[in-house]
Amino acid sequence: MTGIQTGWPLRKLAILLYPFTAAAVAINLFMLGLMGQAIGLPALSPITSLWMSLPLGVPATWLVARWVRRLMDEADGVN
Repeated sequence: MTGIQTGWPLRKLAILLYPFTAAAVAINLFMLGLMGQAIGLPALSPITSLWMSLPLGVPATWLVARWVRRLMDEADGVN
């Protein structure tokens, strides 16, 4: 069964992981905004970070879902 994907499809994993990934993106954006103050940039508010994380969470979720799918396949012994 080399190359055959079993278990959770990538789309279902992405839907499941999106809230967590988008929240992680929001936290990282907020922290980046705080660090940007050191070079004179305005800080991002938490609400702005949340709104920005909604579209930015989509590609991040796709990458995380691919990574988790690969780990699941590796654990199942599917290469």
